[in-house]
Amino acid sequence: MAGRREELAREQAVVTKLYARLDELRATARERLAEVRRVGPSGSPQNRSERDAFATLYADRAAQLDAVEDRLAFGRLDLDDGEIRYVGRLGLTDDEHRTLLTDWRAPAAQAFYRATAMHPDGVRRRRHVVTSARTVTGVEDEVLDLDAVADGLDASSLSGEGALLASLATRRTGRMADIVATIQGEQDRIVRDDLGGALVVQGGPGTGKTAVALHRAAYLLYAHRRVLERSGVLLVGPSRAFLRYIDQVLPSLGETGVVSTTVGELLPGVRADGVDDGPVAEIKGRLLWRTAVRRAVRARERVPAQDVPVRVDGVDLTIRRREVREAISRARRTHKPHNEARATFVREILARLVDQYRERTDSELSEHDVAVLQEDLRGERDVRVAVNLAWFPLSPEKLVADLWAKPHRLAEAAPELSAAERRLLQRSPDAAWTESDVPILDEAAELLGVDYSVARAEQRAAEAQRAAEVEYARSVLESTGAGGGLVDAQTLADRFAPSGPVLTTAERAAADRSWTYGHVVVDEAQELSPMAWHAIVRRVPTRSLTIVGDVAQTSSAAGAGSWPDALDPVLRDGWRLSELTVSYRTPAAVADAAQRVATAAGLPVSPLTAARDVPGALRLERTDDPLGRAASWTADLAQEHVAPDGSGRVAVIAAGDDLAKLREQVLGSLADTLGPAEASRLEAQRAEDAQVVVTSPREAKGLEYDAVVLVEPADVADGPGRWGDLYVAMTRPTQALVVVHSRELPDGLVHEG
Repeated sequence: MAGRREELAREQAVVTKLYARLDELRATARERLAEVRRVGPSGSPQNRSERDAFATLYADRAAQLDAVEDRLAFGRLDLDDGEIRYVGRLGLTDDEHRTLLTDWRAPAAQAFYRATAMHPDGVRRRRHVVTSARTVTGVEDEVLDLDAVADGLDASSLSGEGALLASLATRRTGRMADIVATIQGEQDRIVRDDLGGALVVQGGPGTGKTAVALHRAAYLLYAHRRVLERSGVLLVGPSRAFLRYIDQVLPSLGETGVVSTTVGELLPGVRADGVDDGPVAEIKGRLLWRTAVRRAVRARERVPAQDVPVRVDGVDLTIRRREVREAISRARRTHKPHNEARATFVREILARLVDQYRERTDSELSEHDVAVLQEDLRGERDVRVAVNLAWFPLSPEKLVADLWAKPHRLAEAAPELSAAERRLLQRSPDAAWTESDVPILDEAAELLGVDYSVARAEQRAAEAQRAAEVEYARSVLESTGAGGGLVDAQTLADRFAPSGPVLTTAERAAADRSWTYGHVVVDEAQELSPMAWHAIVRRVPTRSLTIVGDVAQTSSAAGAGSWPDALDPVLRDGWRLSELTVSYRTPAAVADAAQRVATAAGLPVSPLTAARDVPGALRLERTDDPLGRAASWTADLAQEHVAPDGSGRVAVIAAGDDLAKLREQVLGSLADTLGPAEASRLEAQRAEDAQVVVTSPREAKGLEYDAVVLVEPADVADGPGRWGDLYVAMTRPTQALVVVHSRELPDGLVHEG
């Protein structure tokens, strides 16, 4: 005991020194940021640009230093040459640039995750340092010197097993925690894999796919910062709830510049609040929409049925069908998107009308005369109508809404669809957009391009706003007599205009549909449709992606049955596969039962070995009142796992038809078991912080809970996602799964023998 206290005291001295250095760096970053902001947006444009750049730099640095407060240092390596090297969330040096703490992503820290007794990599001892706030509470040592290790040690045993199992036993919260202190060898190899190409990480439930993907994003930003800092990294998740769940992981790893989104949010300005039925989502997910949208755009570039007479300044002119056809052909040969090529089309039509005017009036026209005449022609209502009917400027929303609302538009664009399939797609033009619509809208945006008439209107509005600000500043100077020639209206307007650091790379990227990223991370990737893959790959020309998922958990009708089926059409042979085979989250009894059910259902399950066993983790109860018993079990599990400090999460997962009634019964059971006050506290929690939830398998995808009550697994398996949904539902808990049922259990759930 005395020796342990001495070890803790020694580590405490080191940790205290590291936090003191962190505090110094924080203070410096804040002082420099405050100094830059005090200067204000004055001076030349170059000075302003420099000021904003420095403000962004210091603000990002301050945010980074603030985000690594928890478990700043978590590891120590004792090397064969006598060096002691501490590993933590970011690198720290002293004033003499001597290393105090090694960033976990640095090559020098790699041995902390990969060294084993068989391959010690120059490490004599690896120590896991456990902290609470800034206090060292424990240490765990692994001796890797073969001479000091007993014969028969399994060299493939888990690294830092005690620290890993302790973290898994900790109550869940509404936020995912990083695993930087407990990354295992097979995970670390994936985290540090090459930037180039597409890396697919296939793994069963609980193998840490999401954590690995996030740590890989942080590692790539560290190791390839020059390549990625200007273009950024895009993270695509399955839902906004999932993104809220993981939103603290990357900042805690020292990275704050990743753009996080869902497929439904890929297109700036579009909100996908609607939900498509499975058959509709499958149809919209097909790659045929690449051709169909192109046909729909071409259908808006059309020759009139007959020549169109127009009259300008008393002169009769004609927009001839032949000339419209030639103008369309010339505009298409520019290979520009529809709205941008329209300028060529309009210019050609106006040029033909000017030629007619010259012939009809037998007049010589100067360049100025031609310019004036073209403007007159452009303003004539009959000319505008004829030009727009031949080549109308379109928004993606208008084009796609017309496909769903107008059967003849859909028939001409997608003749490959059957009449029954086209009927499934019909809806009102003001219906909410769905996630399945977004890749089609994105395709339309790519083919239509920018409507410059809108862009010009926005620019005029910005100029008018600026003029109003200057005029207001001038009136202030005149009414107060201030300035005295020292301050003009322009300077005063600059001083009070909204100012601050320029947009970060992440902010600019998120607002720009055409932005291309240096790397893209896709989680729950098995759910993506072929059209969604096409939209995502468009955003990463280098084809540098990290793709994580499990094809056995696919629940979307438009999702993947295999990785080759999903990726070959968009990446060809430019992807490679790595597998995670150890389930760290799911107790062995639960993982084994889920594997049996999935195998019996014919799902393409990956090899999976559970890292731990939890006594009594799987409980089965047959009852005539499954909803009532599920509510009662939920209250009992909440009493066991849910804490007043906000930690601990219990979920009830059931088929969608049962959710509303189930929520009412759960609230009643919570009040009976925990008391009205505690039940009210739990009921009032925000969705992202809720400690007791009643949810569907799809809403639970990617999340984890301490305990799960699964209601009527046969009903779940009969639902839209069928067996993939059931596999997901069974594998969400870290401690206990209770299955409540009245129907027969699916094959494999009860292990025969």
